[in-house]
Amino acid sequence: MAREGAGLFAAFRVLGRFSGHVPHVLRYHGRHREFYLAVAIGRSVHTYNVKKLGIVAVSNNLPQDITCLAADRMLIFASYDNILHAFARNKELVHTYEGHKAKIHLLQPFGDHVISVDVDNVLIVWNIQSEEEYLQIDFDKATFAVSALLHPSTYLNKILLGSEQGTLQLWNIRSNKLLYSFPGWGSAVTTLEQAPAVDVVAVGLVSGHIIVHNIKFDETLMKFQQDWGPITAISFRTDGHPVMAAGSPVGHIALWDLEEKKLMCQMQDAHSTAIAGMTFVPGEPLLITNGADNALRVWIFDGPGGTGRVLRSRMGHSAPPTKIRYHGQNGEQILSAGQDGTLQSFSTVHEKFNKSLGRGSINKKKSKKKGLKLDTMALPPITAFASEVAHQSDWDGIVACHQGYITCTTWNYQKTSMGAHKLRPEEFSKHKPIDIYATAVDITSCGNFAVIGMSTGQVDVYNMQSGIHRGHYGKETAHEGAIRGVAVDGLNQLVITAGSEGLIKFWKFKMKDLVYSTELSSSPSGILLHRDSGILGIAFDDFTIGVLDIETRKIVRTFSGHHGRINDMTFSPDGRWLITSSMDCSIKTWDLPSGCLIDCFLVDSAAVSLTMSPTGDFLASAHVDDLGIYLWSNRSLYSLVSLRPLPADYEPSLVTLPSTCPMQDMDVSGDEEPCDEMIEYVSPEQLGEQLVTLSLLPESRWKNLLNLDIIKKKNKPREPPKVPKSAPFFIPTLPGLIPRYIPPEEENDTQSKVVNLGILAQKSDFCIHLEEALSTNEYKAPLDLLKSLGPSNIEVELRGLSPEGGGSMEVMLSFLRMIGMMLSKKHNFELAQAYLALFLKLHLKILSSEPKLLEEISKLSMQLEETWVHLRALFNQSLCVLTYMKSALL
Repeated sequence: MAREGAGLFAAFRVLGRFSGHVPHVLRYHGRHREFYLAVAIGRSVHTYNVKKLGIVAVSNNLPQDITCLAADRMLIFASYDNILHAFARNKELVHTYEGHKAKIHLLQPFGDHVISVDVDNVLIVWNIQSEEEYLQIDFDKATFAVSALLHPSTYLNKILLGSEQGTLQLWNIRSNKLLYSFPGWGSAVTTLEQAPAVDVVAVGLVSGHIIVHNIKFDETLMKFQQDWGPITAISFRTDGHPVMAAGSPVGHIALWDLEEKKLMCQMQDAHSTAIAGMTFVPGEPLLITNGADNALRVWIFDGPGGTGRVLRSRMGHSAPPTKIRYHGQNGEQILSAGQDGTLQSFSTVHEKFNKSLGRGSINKKKSKKKGLKLDTMALPPITAFASEVAHQSDWDGIVACHQGYITCTTWNYQKTSMGAHKLRPEEFSKHKPIDIYATAVDITSCGNFAVIGMSTGQVDVYNMQSGIHRGHYGKETAHEGAIRGVAVDGLNQLVITAGSEGLIKFWKFKMKDLVYSTELSSSPSGILLHRDSGILGIAFDDFTIGVLDIETRKIVRTFSGHHGRINDMTFSPDGRWLITSSMDCSIKTWDLPSGCLIDCFLVDSAAVSLTMSPTGDFLASAHVDDLGIYLWSNRSLYSLVSLRPLPADYEPSLVTLPSTCPMQDMDVSGDEEPCDEMIEYVSPEQLGEQLVTLSLLPESRWKNLLNLDIIKKKNKPREPPKVPKSAPFFIPTLPGLIPRYIPPEEENDTQSKVVNLGILAQKSDFCIHLEEALSTNEYKAPLDLLKSLGPSNIEVELRGLSPEGGGSMEVMLSFLRMIGMMLSKKHNFELAQAYLALFLKLHLKILSSEPKLLEEISKLSMQLEETWVHLRALFNQSLCVLTYMKSALL
């Protein structure tokens, strides 16, 4: 069965994807007066500003990966398979053009129209707004297979087509006529580019030739040749320098001087793969290149010799990452080692904080001289690494082991380069064995020591500051088989090693003595230690997972459910969850306290590495044959997620990997109905009738009822405020020669202000409810009314129960019965005590003279005594246990 609703992790976004094999497109925004760069990444289009190379927009996803890209002043055109789409505002899908029967491989915006060519040699001209076909031309593949497309500048309604046969054709689209056919140069045309001069076009050929040709007079102006294979891209400088740049399949760029008609300089290894797209920014000495090596670079030509230097770049792994780990405790950097041999740091905050620590090399100086392609000093890809931030500003804080290589390398995060030390055993310092290599590494929490396990079973300790060997565990080897994992606890007391022979061994870190050894049920494939909680996760070769407590040194949990090799594990920051990934394409979350599986989902390609943020907000994953690092948000931090164990017949659902920007359709909390297991538990007013239950009212409503007269006396003003008497406009005087004012008349207010409430007062709602309850025996209404009142109003209501206050003996009897009902139900227990205490204080004289009321009070006294004896026994028992726990030596 499948679980309703979303799981524990939601797709958030991908890191480290910047370029692909599709050429980029440069656009100018008239209102912003700025150039923007559009790049196809997977199924979406990324838009960057050229000024800072910062991402400004990500388009909505298409159903499949984009294979062709073009743009005009308003729209971006992207195609996949045989369907063409148009994006407006770099994001919204506004047009869809369907009509091709084969995959589209060429696009050309053309005023109010867009031209597309598919691999079956069908050219279609589309009306952009109406999405209708304006014209369709079918070419014969044998005689003219279209391989390049260009609209020559100032040539109205005309397009120039290049073919795999080498010939070129100039067509008028409006009249659907072939105007001229160029014979070509005997080699297939790969690219066409408009030169700054009118009528001049640069033609790139498969043979490596570049022909600068005047199409008006059909004359070749100049001809160049590159020895690096077919021409992949051409661009012209337009800032006053007559320079043409040409790209190659091996990643080199040649810069040709058009005045001198010779090669000006070479930019070797601009990319590690073919140059997919290359564009000079109009009017500026900037060249933008992208390639399938997942790199996007802006070059500036401001130095002598005409060569360019990298001004800005965005680059990720050119081969899939193999191991990822969060670096530091803020959860903002992820270290990633890839099959391309590089170690890179990706920021989860912004791309501008990304770092590349470079590629491992045996000798960095020799590697720089030889170049990227001929580098025989390059180290193999990193298979495992460990990092620590404690002393990273003083010395290297990262240690890594390489595939099939005995030497481990150190890396410096702050210098973003490989470190100074090469760590390997002394006996192999002069020669390098073929069949011995490092398999596992760990670094201590203080950053001073690195522990390295070898394929021979040897475990060595090195000082990270000096690189000096500080000893090894065991007489000769720590294990008989290869080391599958090493771990150091948080206090540098224990070193835990796992061997392929099926043993876990505990060693004293400093003394190197064996403390304990335990045999496992199967051979371990890897271990992971959560230092804060002392929990060790063990992945076995039989696809099960064990959890070992390093204090008791026993297996406390065993999990089974994966159907493939377990690739990686990670703990949540609090050590409560263990998240595992396997070759069965599943990612599972195990709850350690309950020992149950609480979340499981499937992905398209298996996750080769997992890491959980130290802040607990994201899970990061790297996948088979995928260049990106994918972030999954922890939904338990911001929404209601069921953490109940999954049923045995649970069928995990397939989850799509995140795209570059946060998912648009992830906020579905308002649309979906919560399932039974996700409904929030609402506590009843009373758990059981035998339990004494208090009300949920604040203490201010009932605690000071007995002290209201004292509070009022304290708050009473010493002298009432006097209102000044308004003076008359003309002050009256006495008649006579001497003017004298009339003295003010003294008010003789002899009338008493005391009102006999018993005569004039009307019955309150509370009194009326109590009178009704005498006959119905339902006291909920008067009790709810009393609970809604404040302390002063409660006192007024209770004073009004007596005959002097407008009440009656029947109402007072009803009130006592209401208190009796509260005590018998054992609900609102503290309110019953407070109300009864105030009632006795106000009406003690009346109660002593009325036999009916006395009889009711005696019943209440017995109820109170019985309840209090029970409560007192419970209190005493709890106090006794608490005193024992505090004083006893356990």
